[in-house]
Amino acid sequence: MKLEKKATLVSSSTAAVLVIMKMIVGIMSGSVAILASAVDSFLDLIVSLFNFFALHQAEKEADAKFNFGRGKLEAIAATMEGMVISLSGLFILYTAMEKLIHPKVIRHMDISIAVMGISIIITAALVLFLLYVAKQGNNLVIKADALHYKTDLFSNGAILLSLAIIHFSDIQIIDPILGILIAIYMVYSAYPIMKEGFLMLMDAALEEEDIEKITNYLNSVSEITSYHHLHTRAAGSDIFISVHLVFTVSTSLFDAHRVSDAVEDDIKALFEDGRVSIIVHMDPYDDAEINDEI
Repeated sequence: MKLEKKATLVSSSTAAVLVIMKMIVGIMSGSVAILASAVDSFLDLIVSLFNFFALHQAEKEADAKFNFGRGKLEAIAATMEGMVISLSGLFILYTAMEKLIHPKVIRHMDISIAVMGISIIITAALVLFLLYVAKQGNNLVIKADALHYKTDLFSNGAILLSLAIIHFSDIQIIDPILGILIAIYMVYSAYPIMKEGFLMLMDAALEEEDIEKITNYLNSVSEITSYHHLHTRAAGSDIFISVHLVFTVSTSLFDAHRVSDAVEDDIKALFEDGRVSIIVHMDPYDDAEINDEI
């Protein structure tokens, strides 16, 4: 099993443990912040399970039905995760506003503080693990999951701080106010996740630094006179590139094909962490101006 899939299973197991802990203590204490965190962890569990399914499908090779593979499932999963974060943030906002209007006293403060402290330790360990996995494979789903649990880490820390303040000062209004701040932060943090997933679904070009790596290499190939119509896109871990290479009229098809094969291999070597598919069009002269392509 690939490391990315193992990471989603670890995330799912961790989320399940946190849901049980927070839900029990949240009901006992009556803290809207802890209950909101429990709901968020439950959504984390659902998302992590879906991420496992998405990665399992995305790693399958291209076939007769999906000629370009299933890599966009990763973008769908990341976009859905961003939406889940946003919706859970709105739910927390609603719950906090309700408690702000109808205040309730938090009970079992000592247990609540202990559980949130344990949650922070568990979540911090998970975030470090997910960041490590994301760095190894640059996987969009894992990066989204890492960012998701990082927001949980910050919100859990804020909840723990508020519980401590309430414990020593008995200022109960801190709980709903903190819930509102957590909700705003969660919706804000979801935006970059959804944006990256949406851009991938829209076949946006690779990042500028990746395109620059390709152009720098192509400029160094002495066997071609120029190139044009360099198009790129990503679908999860799959990278798709097409380019027109310009040769001289006297270059034989055999030599042009040999150079094109070498170019494909060298460009693939630039992206060791992804599966690269390259289409090279061989031109005997520069037809960029008369070609209708963008």
